[in-house]
Amino acid sequence: MDLKHIKAVAFDLDGTLVDSIPDLAAAANAMREHLGMAPLSDMRIQEHVGDGVASLVHRAITDQRDSLAEHAVWEQGYRFFIQYYREHLSDLTTVYPSVNDGLGLLRALKLPLVVITNKSERLAVPLLEQLGLRDYFSLVIGGDTLAEKKPSALPLRHVAQVLELQTADIAMVGDSINDILSSRAAGSPAIAVSYGYADAANLGADLVVDSIAELYDLMKNS
Repeated sequence: MDLKHIKAVAFDLDGTLVDSIPDLAAAANAMREHLGMAPLSDMRIQEHVGDGVASLVHRAITDQRDSLAEHAVWEQGYRFFIQYYREHLSDLTTVYPSVNDGLGLLRALKLPLVVITNKSERLAVPLLEQLGLRDYFSLVIGGDTLAEKKPSALPLRHVAQVLELQTADIAMVGDSINDILSSRAAGSPAIAVSYGYADAANLGADLVVDSIAELYDLMKNS
């Protein structure tokens, strides 16, 4: 796939730049314990991740992807989850191998880099700061930054407007179907990472890469 026309790159956060499942699972299980419930496995929590904290809390309480918890229980769980998770954002979360190198190489190409995540902005920004990644990005769009989040096209369209670019010139790099659907809706190239939380082969991306560093060779002009 020819990516030499790309003028900016947008990245998902969880499952793409960082592996946050250990801390998300710890927060979810601390919440379940607070509500008098037994813990879930990290792999089970991973299956519930991808649509923001509000959805994760519903799923962690019901242990079903499409079921909503009773509102009073959800509200109690949500308050506990947010407080616990904010205090333990990066205890066990790690940056994936080659991410720092890859982001550095892309910055060397003078490409603006942004984050588009369904994690709320008030959690995403401090997480990036704590892991030493924030300075790579000119813009961070969280799930609560705009009126719509992925799989909507709005985040990519907003980035295009801010950067004064066309969405077709912004590559979206992620690990979930929401990233691919958002790319498709916006008309942006969709790139999946092979190491994320979903099976990249089944996402229907334009391209699958094994590391962020691979993008440098695909995007450099010489």
